[in-house]
Amino acid sequence: MAKKRIFTDAELKELSVKTLDVLLETIDAGDKEKAKELASRMYEEFKHLHDGYFTWVSGLQSYIYRNYGIEALERAEREAHTIEANFVWNAEGPADFKSRVAAMAGGMRGHLQPVEVKEDDEKITITMKPCGSGERIIRMGGYAPEIGLAKVKEAHPITYGQEDFPIYCVHCPVMEMLDIENTGDFVSVHIISDPVGEEHCQFAFYKDPADIPEEAYTRIGKRKPH
Repeated sequence: MAKKRIFTDAELKELSVKTLDVLLETIDAGDKEKAKELASRMYEEFKHLHDGYFTWVSGLQSYIYRNYGIEALERAEREAHTIEANFVWNAEGPADFKSRVAAMAGGMRGHLQPVEVKEDDEKITITMKPCGSGERIIRMGGYAPEIGLAKVKEAHPITYGQEDFPIYCVHCPVMEMLDIENTGDFVSVHIISDPVGEEHCQFAFYKDPADIPEEAYTRIGKRKPH
């Protein structure tokens, strides 16, 4: 016996269309209220995927660290970010200073959190309030025992020398290491709290690399160029 239909053909078609396409059509049609609803829907759809991926990544990191140790975790992070640079960012190399700041701000907006960009005589800083990934995992309780994400117990260059370091956040020092090894210096410098996550992290772009603090290098096992 044939089963009763759950969806109409029109409903199935509606489920199959990208929210962005419907949103653009709605804007063109001049329906402001529906456009606002669709914008919120698209935000929630991406946020669900975004949060799922950072939890997935943190779970994989936790497995590597607990079973194979911190050196294996560093090797895995290095390989993953090298592939990411070549595949997603195409490893085009450093652009001009202003373009690099703008590109970083665009990337941070992709985390769907408020972003503040400030400039002083020495540097430009970009701050998410809160960080849309590492800090939010902490705030959401991802490192609670019932969730089970790992913290790196020992101080190490991939923890900025801190103990009990949230495992998702090790990608930040690793990316700084790779920048120095590949370009000769930082692209941007993380300004962090101790413990990390207690305050919002910042991405600092120094106008003159000579102004980058020595400690920014030593905490990741590097030496400041002179």
